[in-house]
Order: sequence, then structure tokens, then C-alpha cells
Amino acid sequence: MNSRVKRKKKRFKPYLVLLIITIIGISGFSLFIVINRTNTSQSQKVVDHFIHIIEEKQYAKLGDVLDSESYSSLGYTLEDVINKYDRIFNGINIQNIHASSITVKKLSNDEQELSYRLSFTTPFGKITNINYHTKLLKTDNQYLVKWEPSLIFPEMEGKDKVAYHEWKAERGEIKDHLGNGLAVNKEFKEAGIVPKDLSQGKEKEKKLQNISQQLDIPIKEIHQKLNQSWVKDDLFVPLKIIDSNQAAIISGISYQNTQLRYYPLKEAAAHLIGYIGKVTKEDLEKNSSLKEGDVIGKTGLERSFDKELRGKDGGEIVIVDENGKEKQIIQKNEKRDGKNIQLTIDAYIQMEAYNHLKEKPGSTVVMNPKEGGLYAVVSSPSYDPNKLVQGISKQDYDKYANDENKPFLSRFALGYAPGSTFKTITSSIGLDAKVTYPEKLRKINGLSWRKDETWGKYSVTRVSNVQNVDMRKALIYSDNIYFAQEALEMGEKTFRNGLNHFIFGEELDLPIAMNPAQISNQSTFKSDILLADTAYGQGELLISPIQQVAMYSIFQNEGKIVYPRLVLNKGDFKTKTAISASTAEEMKKSLEMVVSDPKGTAHILFNPQFQLAAKTGTAELKMKQGEKGEENSFLLAFDTGHDNFLLLSLVENYTAGNSATQLNKSFIDELYGYFH
Repeated sequence: MNSRVKRKKKRFKPYLVLLIITIIGISGFSLFIVINRTNTSQSQKVVDHFIHIIEEKQYAKLGDVLDSESYSSLGYTLEDVINKYDRIFNGINIQNIHASSITVKKLSNDEQELSYRLSFTTPFGKITNINYHTKLLKTDNQYLVKWEPSLIFPEMEGKDKVAYHEWKAERGEIKDHLGNGLAVNKEFKEAGIVPKDLSQGKEKEKKLQNISQQLDIPIKEIHQKLNQSWVKDDLFVPLKIIDSNQAAIISGISYQNTQLRYYPLKEAAAHLIGYIGKVTKEDLEKNSSLKEGDVIGKTGLERSFDKELRGKDGGEIVIVDENGKEKQIIQKNEKRDGKNIQLTIDAYIQMEAYNHLKEKPGSTVVMNPKEGGLYAVVSSPSYDPNKLVQGISKQDYDKYANDENKPFLSRFALGYAPGSTFKTITSSIGLDAKVTYPEKLRKINGLSWRKDETWGKYSVTRVSNVQNVDMRKALIYSDNIYFAQEALEMGEKTFRNGLNHFIFGEELDLPIAMNPAQISNQSTFKSDILLADTAYGQGELLISPIQQVAMYSIFQNEGKIVYPRLVLNKGDFKTKTAISASTAEEMKKSLEMVVSDPKGTAHILFNPQFQLAAKTGTAELKMKQGEKGEENSFLLAFDTGHDNFLLLSLVENYTAGNSATQLNKSFIDELYGYFH
């Protein structure tokens, strides 16, 4: 029996115990992994959300990810935290925020460490790889970010603030070759109203009416400005910029000092110098270095040299304590004022060249023929750029915009058929080709001529019926037929080859936008008629006044073109040989005769005290022969005594008594007086 009992007794099986322990262990480990994965997933979600909020500046969502105990223990409310981020990152205009090197490290079951780097762009440039550290705290089975001021900038603590100081670069000035200002920075008075100074009722209206009258501002416009949404009783509402010495005492008006761009030559240099203005949305889209409120060059040299003139603003971003005491500089850039630009322009010559055009549509360019420096680059009629800088009224702007003479047009950069001034080029090419020579006679009968019947009804016309015409007489009388026949005798190949020695098709190294000078629309004339017309400055020729003055510099430089310059530079100037020295000398003598000969078209310029060469020109604009078209008047004139100046002037659609020659007669006398 005992033996049976022993047989029935269960044997101890240790492998079962091991199996149970293993199963329990595996279950526990699995549970640990699940819990750990859950913790990791949940914390990563919070981190991703937090980083997204920071990068996208969605600060209103910070309450979703921040541990409230962390900021409330520092004396902050959630609203305080949100506002702090907003004032700093949006107030300073911090952009392109990017987080990198984001890591989460477990510290305990309830804490994890978060570290990351931020890079972003401030108005002063890029800041890269700022290191941030904080903790993720587990509360109610949810991880939240422990917040403290160091999550804004690592050096911040307590109630620290961020101060932003901007130092505006002063715009460089534009000056003439003698140092006279063409675009300068000047102090003005800004007249405005502080609404509480106006009183009430009838007294207020009385003051406003007086202000309207004294400042020449429509009362409706004043009311519009006072009714702007931002206006408050104690805020200054600007009305008008006034010269400092014209700031009169007016009841209800206050003044503030302000510095603005000023253009002393006003209309006389507006197209050349241009003007400045605030950036537009389109400007900001084109140039990422610009920011809202910046002032840039809008037209002319202000635009061409904007980068050099504007310089670079400076400033600093600083951490200060709650009392404003500086603690830490986050970023600092010294400002760099703009450079001054000195031009070859002469303010006196520029002003007088403009005045002598008497607001007729046209242009005058005066050049130093030896060095290429442009003394004057004028377009007429014009506008006052100071009005556009100081705030132009709609009435004044509409007056400019609706003027049929187009005062905003820069005529010195437009292509024109040069008319008879171009006969000087045709003569020069003919002389070098040994086709033309000074005494070469052509017998021409009547005022019109055509090559043969293939020309149909088309003919070349002239003004004076002179039968026996040589080159000198043809220049004196400005005979179209003579030069048409000379070009036909040369042939297109020889004539074009001569023209190609000039600057046709070239981009000039000038800060002025203009199309290259053109001989014809196609690479060949394709007809004798076009060849003939081109010879006396018509056809399809398109040459701007600046390009013309450059081409005509050959006569004072032994056949070399001196390229025009605008920026004063003591270095070398560029030249190009276009004709022979002997031809240039012969042409100079012939063009002196156009002035000295009583029958010369430029004889009204004759002054026995001066040595002057000139050639007049008229280019007729018409759709077909037989019609009477508008006529542009040209004058080429240059000093042959001392080579002090070379002038090219144009008057569009001129009328009797207002040709380029007549308008510039006294101006040329002034030039001789100025240089001597």
C-alpha cells in the first residue's frame, strides 16, 4: 500500500516551472515594449506638433503642447507666452524658421529630454544652428513640453525681453564732376495735425478751412487723412512736406523734422537722375533682400546705382532684462552708408541745355569730345521729381500723365532717324572709300531725282536747286540728292562696311537703358531706294541722341569714336577707329563752312570770335511720299578751336522759329563763355 501511494504521488517537474516563468517574463517584456512604444509614439507626436508650431509661427496652438505648470510657475499665463513669441518673431519679422537635429532621450518613465537646433532669417541676415534643450514631462499619461523663456532664445530667463534696434543706412548722394549735388539728402519740415489741437465744432472747421487754404490742400483730402483707421486724438497725422524755411505758424498745424531725397536741378535732370520711392509688392517679390518700408531707386540713375547708393541697414537684436538692461547680443550688424556717385555731368550745362529747349519735346546731349564724359543729358518736357518724393497730388500727377508731349519719356535714349546730320557719316565713308572727294561735282537739275523707272513714283527731294554740287556745297546746302547718288555709287557693300566701323548694334556701357543703334530692319537694304534714303539720314536708321553724339566724336579725335561715359573716372576711356584721320580733318573743315558760309544751313550760329563746326538736319516722318509729315529738327555742333564740347540737339515736330539750331544759338554762345 505504501508503495502504491508512492506511485500515485506526482513527480516534481522543474521544466514546467521554467516554462511558466519564461511565459510570464515574455509577457512582461512585451508589455514593457508596448508601453515604451506607446510612450515614444506619444512624445514624438507632441515634439512634431511643437516643432511645427515653432516653424510655422502658429503660436495660438502652443496650449496644445506646453505644460501649464512650467510657465505658470514662472509667472506667465498661456496668453503671455503666446504674445511673447508673437511680439518677438513677428515683430522682428523673423522668417524661414527651420528645425534640425531633433532628438528625444529618455530620462525616466515620466521625463524625456528634447534637444533641437533652429536656423532662421532676421532683417539683418541668417542665424544658424542655435541649440535648444528642454524636457518632456508626463502628466495624466500625456507628455507635454516644459516651457521656459530659453525656448525663445537660449540665453533668456525670467521676464527677459528682446529689443530690436534698426540703424538706417544713409543713401549716398549723386554729384556732378565739380561736386555739385544732383541728388542729395535734405532736411524738411513735415506739416501735420494732432487732432486734439483742432478744438471742436465751428472752431474746428474754421481751423481746417484755414489749413486747407494755407497749405493748398483740398479740404476733402484733409478730412480723408483725419478719418484713417489708425488716427487717434494724440497722434500726428502728416499732411504735407514743406521746405524748412517756409514752415509758417498755422493754427492747428504741428511740424516734424524729416530727411528726404532732394533734386536741386528739378525738371532739368529728372529723366537722367530719376527719383526714389517705397518698395512695392512687386519689388519685394523680385528682390528677397528688400523688406517692407525700404526706399529704392525707381527710375534713372537712382535705379541703376540703387545697390551702391542704398548701402546696407544695420542694427541689433538684444536680450534685455525686465528693466531694459542689456544682457546678451543675439545678432548685430553695423550699418554701411551708401556710396556717393560722381558723374561727368556739369550741373550748369545740364540746366542751361534744358532751359534752352523751352519745354519743346526734344533732347540735348553735350559731351566732352576728348574723354567721352557727358556734360548734359537732357529730355524735354519734364517733371519735378521732388513732387514724386514728397507726395504728388492726384491733380499734378494727372497733369503729367495726360500731357500729349509725354513728360515722363526719356528722349535721349530713344532711337530716331537722324536726318541730315548723318550726311557727315556718309561723306566720311565715301572719302575713305575713294568714291567721294571734296571737289567732286555732280550736275543735278531740279528739286527731285530718281534713279530710273524702277523707282516708280518715288524720288529723292532737296531744298535748294543748285546745279553743280560738290561735297562741300552738298553739306552747306544739305543736298539729299548728292548724298543719295554718292551712296548708290559706293554700293551697299562698301557703304555698310563703312557703317559697321561705327557703333551700330553695340550695347553702350552706360547706366541708361536704350536699344542699340540700327542701320536697317534687315541685314541688307534689299532696295536702292532704302540705300539712298539711308545716305541722308532717313530710311530705317534709328539712333538715339546719345549714340549720335558718340558717332560724331570722330571729327574731333582724328577719326576715332570716343565712347560716352557718365561716371567720373580718371582712368582710360574707350575709343574705336571709324574713319581715317585725314578724312576727319577734311570733314571738320567742311562743317566749319556750314557755319561760316552765309548760305550754310547753320550760318545763324556764326560768331567770328569762335571756331565752330555744325550740321543741321531734318527728318520727316510720313507714311508715304507726297504726304506732309511731322519733322524732327537736329543740330550737330562742336568746338574746333579747343575741342571743349560736342553738342547734339533734337526737337520733335518743330515749328517755325523753334528748330534745334534756333533754340540752341544762345546756348552755344554760353558754352563758349563757360569754357573760356
